[in-house]
Amino acid sequence: MQDVRGAVAAPVADLMRRGREPVVVQTLRSTAAATIAYVVALQLSNETAPLTAPLTALLVVQVTLYNTLTTGIRRVNSVVVGVLIAIGFSALVGLSWWSLGLIILASLTVGQFVRVGEFVPEVAISAMLVLGVTRVGDTAWDRVLETLIGAVVGLLFNFVLAPPVWTDTAGESIEGLARRMRQLLLRSGEQLTTRTPPEKAAEQLHEARRLDNDIAEVDAALRQAEDSLRLNPRVREGLLNRILLRTGLDTLEICTVVLRVLARTLADLAKEREGERMFPQEVGVALQELLGHVADAVVSFAVLVTTQVSTNADAAEERLAEELRAAGASRDHVARLLLDGVRRDPRDWQLHGALLTEVNRILDELDMEHRGRRLMEELDRGTREQLAPRAWLDRVRGRFARGGGR
Repeated sequence: MQDVRGAVAAPVADLMRRGREPVVVQTLRSTAAATIAYVVALQLSNETAPLTAPLTALLVVQVTLYNTLTTGIRRVNSVVVGVLIAIGFSALVGLSWWSLGLIILASLTVGQFVRVGEFVPEVAISAMLVLGVTRVGDTAWDRVLETLIGAVVGLLFNFVLAPPVWTDTAGESIEGLARRMRQLLLRSGEQLTTRTPPEKAAEQLHEARRLDNDIAEVDAALRQAEDSLRLNPRVREGLLNRILLRTGLDTLEICTVVLRVLARTLADLAKEREGERMFPQEVGVALQELLGHVADAVVSFAVLVTTQVSTNADAAEERLAEELRAAGASRDHVARLLLDGVRRDPRDWQLHGALLTEVNRILDELDMEHRGRRLMEELDRGTREQLAPRAWLDRVRGRFARGGGR
């Protein structure tokens, strides 16, 4: 009996967990908003199938409330302008190849002047759809009404049911990037204790360069998370959360650049030492240990950046501090070994120094004091940006007050 309960409980728990994911929530929100817009349009429009209303609602109900407010108006504007253009064409000409070309040209041209931004193509799309389904002006005006219904429903839906917050998704992306960096650092450390062919070292360099693509993907996820925090009534400390994630990604991005340079240094060293070890056994083992500590520190840093609960944040900070201390002690040991080795064999001393410098740069970026200063600077700047419009309003009120007194 217990086995049966366990077999049933596991899928149910998985379904509940997936039901709380932002993608699932957004899908349900969009479906509900479009359906409601269609039902309202059936009551107010003369069309038997007012599909423009749910279409507009789908466009307006964006992933984040900030995007809804910033792009919803432009989307509605583009659709309305397209419908108005179609009304004019439907009164003069029918649908043919040359009239289709003219309406596309007119729509794209007018779209540049009505400030719809990136939604210029939607002006032409709306005009073509309306011209294709109707030739009567009254019916085209129904399309305008449906567009407004869909826009209003979409906006109200986002205010009543706030969009999900995407910080968890962004946090998972940041941690995933850190773990890929960790694996690359560990594999680079393994090369230091064996005879590494230049081709294998070059593969590691190519993999380090591919981290740029990962950075772009994480940045896109983070921008979505930042937008989900703006103007969202479910979020109390949106500015702090945005800055924590953004500065964390900036630090990891710098570390990926340094990691790419480190991989290039190892590739050059493997080419210079082809057929032999890059370092003596003792030095290679010490360097491998050092890169292992650096790899763990990168992951601990990412966990600290993405941790929301204060108790977990304290544990993550303590873990990062331990890894940085271990990495610092290992770095000092490696520096002494490298110095002794250069005195005995000065070959490629500049590459040895570059390798140590690159490790120092990563540790400096992960240092908590360095991060604390960066956070304070960004918080001060963000606070000033938030207070700037309020200060402008205060100045305007003051001028009106002085004018009323006179």
